[in-house]
Amino acid sequence: MTDTLTAPRHLPSAAPASRSAARWAVAGGMVAGPLFLAAGLAQGFARDGFGFTRNAISQLALGEAGWIQTASFVLTGALLLAGATGLRRVLRDGPGGAWGPVLVGVFGASFWAAAIFPADAGAGFPAGSPDATVMSGHGAAHMFAGMIGYLALCAAFVVLARPLAARGLRGWAVASRVVPVAVLAGFMASATSVLAFTAGAGLGLLWLTAVTARLAAAPDIP
Repeated sequence: MTDTLTAPRHLPSAAPASRSAARWAVAGGMVAGPLFLAAGLAQGFARDGFGFTRNAISQLALGEAGWIQTASFVLTGALLLAGATGLRRVLRDGPGGAWGPVLVGVFGASFWAAAIFPADAGAGFPAGSPDATVMSGHGAAHMFAGMIGYLALCAAFVVLARPLAARGLRGWAVASRVVPVAVLAGFMASATSVLAFTAGAGLGLLWLTAVTARLAAAPDIP
């Protein structure tokens, strides 16, 4: 009996597809913050009765056009969760590769919770609402989700300082440990200044975009 030898077939590698999926996932994490802030700014200037010095962006989910902000919460959460999976592929088993993406994922999930539990009306918005805000169950859940989400984000920045430093990005690593202080300071000042709260939240979103982009562009740890 004569054995028949056949040449091995070269199957297409799954690596390029995997890299492409990772790039798209990371891109989701990078655009999430700017899109959310752009949508909030556009609505804030367009909606009657809304003022950035007295109203939080979350309140834009109230009223007839509130569905736009609710959709923004849902989309941002999805993009952040995608970004977390992409960040996990970028960091792999290196420093911060486990907890960094998990904490970013918690932050993303908090946006879905914010969509489910809307903020309370108050400070004159929606138009015709009283100045005083009466805390409701869904309003309390909204605040709790935001608190957990941003604490997770601040922790993520501290964790992600490790891979930044490991890639030789010392300045970025230092900044990633300082930014959480500024974010939390904005939250602590929210009792006296809604604008400070908005600035702190916006800083967190934009810094996540910057860190994700920098880690994706930096060379792998040798």
